[in-house]
Amino acid sequence: MKRNEELSKLNHVKEWDFIVIGGGASGLGSALDAVSRGFKTLLLESHDFAKATSSRSTKLVHGGVRYLAQGDVGLVKEALKERGLLAKNAAHIVKNQSFIIPNYTWWGGIYYKIGLSIYDFLAGKLSLGKTKYISKSKTVEKLPTIEQNHLMSGVVYQDGQFDDARLAINLTQTIIEKGGTAINYMKVVGLLKNDSGKIIGVTAEDQFTQQQYQIHGNVVINATGVFTNDILNMNNPKHGKLVVPSQGIHLVLDKSFLKSDDAIMIPKTSDGRVLFVVPWHDRALVGTTDTLLENESFEPRALEEEISFVLNTARQYLAKKPTREDVKSVFAGLRPLAAPKDGSKSTKEVSRSHKVIASDTGLVSIIGGKWTTYRKMAEDTVNEAMKVHRLGNTPSKTEHLSIHGNVKPEQVDRTNHLYVYGSDIPAIKALQESNPRYAQKIHPDHPFTVAEVVWAVRNEMAETIEDILARRVRLLFLDARAAIDSAHHVARIIAEEKGYSEEWAQQQENEFIELAKGYLLTPYSPKVTNLN
Repeated sequence: MKRNEELSKLNHVKEWDFIVIGGGASGLGSALDAVSRGFKTLLLESHDFAKATSSRSTKLVHGGVRYLAQGDVGLVKEALKERGLLAKNAAHIVKNQSFIIPNYTWWGGIYYKIGLSIYDFLAGKLSLGKTKYISKSKTVEKLPTIEQNHLMSGVVYQDGQFDDARLAINLTQTIIEKGGTAINYMKVVGLLKNDSGKIIGVTAEDQFTQQQYQIHGNVVINATGVFTNDILNMNNPKHGKLVVPSQGIHLVLDKSFLKSDDAIMIPKTSDGRVLFVVPWHDRALVGTTDTLLENESFEPRALEEEISFVLNTARQYLAKKPTREDVKSVFAGLRPLAAPKDGSKSTKEVSRSHKVIASDTGLVSIIGGKWTTYRKMAEDTVNEAMKVHRLGNTPSKTEHLSIHGNVKPEQVDRTNHLYVYGSDIPAIKALQESNPRYAQKIHPDHPFTVAEVVWAVRNEMAETIEDILARRVRLLFLDARAAIDSAHHVARIIAEEKGYSEEWAQQQENEFIELAKGYLLTPYSPKVTNLN
């Protein structure tokens, strides 16, 4: 997966069957669906793959217990099916995760046991395991850090957990392996139209060289998530607002706050939503919120009231009470919700199901949805595009399509941090053994090695420090201070690999540190450590 090789294809292909705008879950899914049906497919992403929403989720592959409570059985059933398929198609990334609901009323255990048994039933053959009622003592045994005061019982249920940005990289690799083309840092700045006003392609600009390309294609798919309105504006400035961004934030704590392999699900918080405390890469991930925002951003920031809400709620349920000083990293993501027709400010009732919209110019847009259902969203999008553009009726091939890196579940060793690479693990280990320097850690407190940085540059289209530390090895999301401390080292590795100057490396380092400070809740002061 090399960017210059992908770029060169733009000069050799006169016309694409599908041009997909957006390199997040819905765009990658749509491109993979189109290319696996035999269409000549190009995906363009303005930043890095999964830069925005798709790297900032709660890391759950789930049916959505909350939607079941709202009575949206159709959405839950569809998501549970997709959860089961994804667990088979990307077994190295998706794992079966136990969740425990702690009950502080006598009736809670019965109520959630019944509700979640329906959840299991809806999953059918793709169920991940049965819901169980457990006693107070068993709950404490499984969750030693749970608040025990007034605790009555627990309910254990199974759901999926994954690494979102790693899955995005694997999907990009799969698209390229299937003969498609995917390019990051290639921003669509205009739509090409013929004399009758139909879209016949896009104008895209390379964000590194500022070179512009006129790219022709039969179908253009707008899969830009919270930025959907921007492309719709290029198509028709009077289209109105179809998508509103809703922000969800997550705080990352040390594992000592959750000394368990089980996750906690808090079903009712002060604002009526659910909150999760999930084990993720040897950390405890706590979230999320749901705050309607006016404007979308590639680097959304957690609001003070969201931080307080998550911390206060976590304190009610954890014996060890987290403070701002305990937060290793805070990140915010924006959900692309279909704009409420009544103009209301509440996002609780807005459906998370997706919609596919075709404009009279031929532009096909995918709106809403979530990571779990990305494959079905893509199938529906490509089906609609084929109908609108009369491209026959070749069925989708992705239901049982193995994603790059996939291995048998029993081959996944989650005690080794390299497990997310799946079938690429032997190649990374070989790289570590090829050069003693490659086996060194990029930070003394974390397992990530120089080999992983080199691998990301050579094989995963990582172009910047942020690409590596935010989305290839996830250090920025796990420990923002450690990521800042690693920036100098990582910048020099990239510069060496790509033949860039010391000035480039220094500028990269400065830009990354400025960005990473936004992931901290307390001021950063540099450690005096030589990491080289």
